[in-house]
Amino acid sequence: MLETALKGSPRYWGWLVLLLIIMGIGGAAWYVQLDQGLQVTGLNRDVSWGFYIAQLTYMVGVAAAAVMLVLPYYFHHYKAFKKMIILAEFQAIGAIIICIGSIVVDLGQPQRMLNVLLYPTPNSVLFWDMVVLNGYLFLNLIIGWVTLQSQRNNMLPPKWVKPLIYLSIVWAVSIHTVTAFLYAGLPGRHLWLTAIMAPRFLASAFCAGPAILLLVAFILEKLTDFRVGEEAKKAVAKIVTYAMCINVFFFLCEIFTGFYSQIPGHMHPMMFLFGFEHGNYVAVLMWIATFLAFLSLALLIPPKLRENHKILPWALAALVVATYIDKGIGLLVGGFTPNVFEGFTFYAPTMPEILITAAVYASGIFAITILYKVALTVQKETS
Repeated sequence: MLETALKGSPRYWGWLVLLLIIMGIGGAAWYVQLDQGLQVTGLNRDVSWGFYIAQLTYMVGVAAAAVMLVLPYYFHHYKAFKKMIILAEFQAIGAIIICIGSIVVDLGQPQRMLNVLLYPTPNSVLFWDMVVLNGYLFLNLIIGWVTLQSQRNNMLPPKWVKPLIYLSIVWAVSIHTVTAFLYAGLPGRHLWLTAIMAPRFLASAFCAGPAILLLVAFILEKLTDFRVGEEAKKAVAKIVTYAMCINVFFFLCEIFTGFYSQIPGHMHPMMFLFGFEHGNYVAVLMWIATFLAFLSLALLIPPKLRENHKILPWALAALVVATYIDKGIGLLVGGFTPNVFEGFTFYAPTMPEILITAAVYASGIFAITILYKVALTVQKETS
């Protein structure tokens, strides 16, 4: 089937070349980082996780979101998701590639990854993060490819795939739970020290991931003759709406707990994030995220607005930006600021970090483009 990715329009090849150029520029920036070390980044003694780990945190959620379509399709036989299911599985593969790439560049020296394999430490959350990320990548690759191959041959997928599908549902929840435990397991970081960190991660994942998938479906419908179906779009939009409501509710719970209890350790990171202490660029971003989060809810909750295809993409885009700021740079910087000595050390990503991150995203999007090209070609042949 892979040969179908070698045939495409000039627009398809132009897109791939653009991604390769971004990867090349980011690769050059990574070479500089390998040569000079992490001093070319904005990381420092007080802020040891930054832009790279922010991408890991967000994209793990995007990967895990495939379960929101896999579960109703395979458990409840909801056939409206038939055309979207393969897109969700392939999106998860690209998202995991971005996650793994973000970890590699964050390590400074990629050979350090071998330490996880050569000296495995099961009591470390990081060890389990490696296990679940790689496991989920291979699960989706096998399930997606075998299912697509069966579809091309007008056959039902082999029976041995079904246990893997059920396993992938549990695995999807585990990858984001383990990532949340990476944060919640650090007792010195008050913003992260909350029992609902994992539920917060899952809620944001289950709204942002399907929102991105639906936006991609809209773009594919614009550029190709692929159609996911109105019922599928409505169902995904509903899932996104409910998950976003829960996500905002969890965030407000954190605000209430912090300020009603008057515990300084819980209040100060939030006051910093919203600019009440040491105003900074993160505060501007967080207010933008807050506005976009409530705007997206205002556009998604009323069914008339949610089912309007001129409004829905804007609502989804607002939701994606809001969750990206909150779960990405906001969560990271807020967790490290103030530091354990109540000091304020500002962090901002440098140009090399941004270029390297762009290259990591380009590599994931490159993989998704190839996989989507194969999937759409097969669906066109068999329709």
